[in-house]
Amino acid sequence: MDNSQKSCWIIVNGYLQQEKFSELAIFIKDAAERKNVKTAIVRNTELMPVLDNGVARLKGEQAEKLPDFVVYMDKDIPLARHLELMGLSVYNSSEAIDICDSKAKTHHALANHGIPMPKTIFPPFTYEGISRNDFKAFRNIGSYLGYPLVIKEAYGSFGQQVYLIENERTLIEKVREIAHSPFILQEFVQSSRGRDIRLNVVGGRVVASMLRVSENDFRANVSNGGKTLPYSPTTEEAELAIRCADILGVDFAGIDLLFGENGPLLCEVNSNSHLLNIYHATGVNIADYMMDYILQKEKEKTQ
Repeated sequence: MDNSQKSCWIIVNGYLQQEKFSELAIFIKDAAERKNVKTAIVRNTELMPVLDNGVARLKGEQAEKLPDFVVYMDKDIPLARHLELMGLSVYNSSEAIDICDSKAKTHHALANHGIPMPKTIFPPFTYEGISRNDFKAFRNIGSYLGYPLVIKEAYGSFGQQVYLIENERTLIEKVREIAHSPFILQEFVQSSRGRDIRLNVVGGRVVASMLRVSENDFRANVSNGGKTLPYSPTTEEAELAIRCADILGVDFAGIDLLFGENGPLLCEVNSNSHLLNIYHATGVNIADYMMDYILQKEKEKTQ
């Protein structure tokens, strides 16, 4: 089957109407259509995943003609899993998205694989509505990591829900504020303050990378005012990014690395990374690489 016969859905979130997400979907759609793939941008709100007599099916107008594969740019993991149960090829997989969506799950999945990362602590869990009243555990964490330290809520993008904690009082205040939401605590990597590297991996190789720098924030994210520059990664940095992608089972991802004193450190992995910033910084269209990779995978399946 040649590419002109292929069709795909680009799944996006129907409630997320920000322009940058619409631009990203169109960016990927354009790449697919350059490969002669019939493409539709489909909102998760347009699909009704049902178990009909225990069988995974879709209801609704979009369900009348299913695509050959799905490029999944949302974090509606139950829907992604449902599409997989129906036999559709989903890139990235629901499992990979689920792991990468949670900073806690990402770091646990990469543990014991020789991946260098900042010291990371998983705080004691509490239930919704049950306040933490005993903060001895957090005082011990602060003593162990030292100040400043970093709190990262498990779920959050674009550098949001990441906090630099300067002292014990601020630590306890922030823990009270976060309440039952999952989070991790990490040592602050001073040597990487306001700097990190984004490496985009597709099909097991680095296809583009950029340096992000902020003069005003400990985070380097563009959404927090960071600037982007083209970057040529070292062999060690590229191999680390590829190794992380392989362990996590992502077809494509944006891997963020920190500048550790003794070499690169894993910061986080974005299964649905935003492609436009790195395109503007480097001129590399990662969506083209993604489509080439997916079409090759689909070809291999038919053979």
